[in-house]
Amino acid sequence: MRNRSVVTQFILLGIPNTEGLETMLFVLFLSFYIFTLMGNLLILLAIISSSRLHTPMYFFLCKLSIFDIFFPSVSSPKMLFYLSGNSRAISYAGCVSQLFFYHFLGCTECFLYTVMAYDRFVAICYPLRYSIIMSHRVCAILATGTSFFGCIQATFLTTLTFQLPYCGPNEVDYYFCDIPVMLKLACADTSALEMVGFISVGLMPLSCFLLILTSYSCIVCSILQIRSAEGRRRAFSTCSAHLTAILLFYMPVVLIYLRPTPSPWLDATVQVLNNLVTPMLNPLIYSLRNKEVKSSLWKVLRKPAFAPEQL
Repeated sequence: MRNRSVVTQFILLGIPNTEGLETMLFVLFLSFYIFTLMGNLLILLAIISSSRLHTPMYFFLCKLSIFDIFFPSVSSPKMLFYLSGNSRAISYAGCVSQLFFYHFLGCTECFLYTVMAYDRFVAICYPLRYSIIMSHRVCAILATGTSFFGCIQATFLTTLTFQLPYCGPNEVDYYFCDIPVMLKLACADTSALEMVGFISVGLMPLSCFLLILTSYSCIVCSILQIRSAEGRRRAFSTCSAHLTAILLFYMPVVLIYLRPTPSPWLDATVQVLNNLVTPMLNPLIYSLRNKEVKSSLWKVLRKPAFAPEQL
């Protein structure tokens, strides 16, 4: 259907029921955003600077950190802009871009977590064949594939949303342009599209989650066959960080997109946690229980202090 939209811009109303709290939210969200950027940049520097970390697991972690930098950057700058007292208006093209990149980055991360689970499955269940199975070529294909399929999913969802006519109300009752709130503003019957979107948004993460569950079921079976307690502890420790990150990623997706009766305030709160808090926590999750990452981070942080003496 041809887009007959006469709306040239939308007004972001922000998080529901937070009137008068703009200054406090600005400081809080700015702190989250800065810590997110710094934490993920440090992880990137740690992985790039240490040759010991140039393995498939850390290659995928490096890509996750890159996406954790861009993911909150889709909505946070505009949110911080209007929380500081500036205009809440966002252009039609800007709204389309927000929705596309939010779902592109989110879907890619979803596929990436699945690939990371497969990597752990191969490492623990087939350790002797790990370097052959997870070759540089395979890693490159898997990494490219996550972005490719993420782009396809995001393109489908964005086209589905903005092929509708938007010809009247333009106030978005949210802090960024997302599918559920945009469909409410459309000047057409959206029931069929809501069902298609619900199936599409639900089917993709569910499929990924089932694949992850399958990988970790096999991993648990392999770990239980390890005779030494120290070996089992090390294997579980390797996977615990990934499992924690998966839970933090999937819980908001289920609460926001797969509930039959949406709640604007709850959705916005969970979305903020998903957009800002989870990307901020990922560097901590992957570094606190990983001696190699902690060692590399320590070297990165110490370099500036010793640079003048070395000169």
